[in-house]
Amino acid sequence: MQAAEDPITSCRGKDASLARAFEFLGRRWNAEVLGALHRGPSGFRELSRAIDGISDSVLSNRLSALTSAGLIIRAVAAGPPVSVSYSLTTASRALMPALEQIALWADEHLPR
Repeated sequence: MQAAEDPITSCRGKDASLARAFEFLGRRWNAEVLGALHRGPSGFRELSRAIDGISDSVLSNRLSALTSAGLIIRAVAAGPPVSVSYSLTTASRALMPALEQIALWADEHLPR
């Protein structure tokens, strides 16, 4: 017979997971990059134009971080010319409904 999970331990584990998620997603531009890619695969220039105010160096940094985290895929197509595109992974597509709900909640409950 399996022992019941301790509710305090379970709560702490969920709190830690939620804190980890918000720490990563709360980094400036990460959610915007994911949102832009939610519309479909894009190249660097397309993303740069779609995300108002982001510098090329920050975009490059965010794309690297999101790729390392397994949330986007970087695909290189041999040329000429060589082209690079970015797209969402299964993990980030699974995240999109939660981000959409958070955005709706923020629109309704947080001052602008």
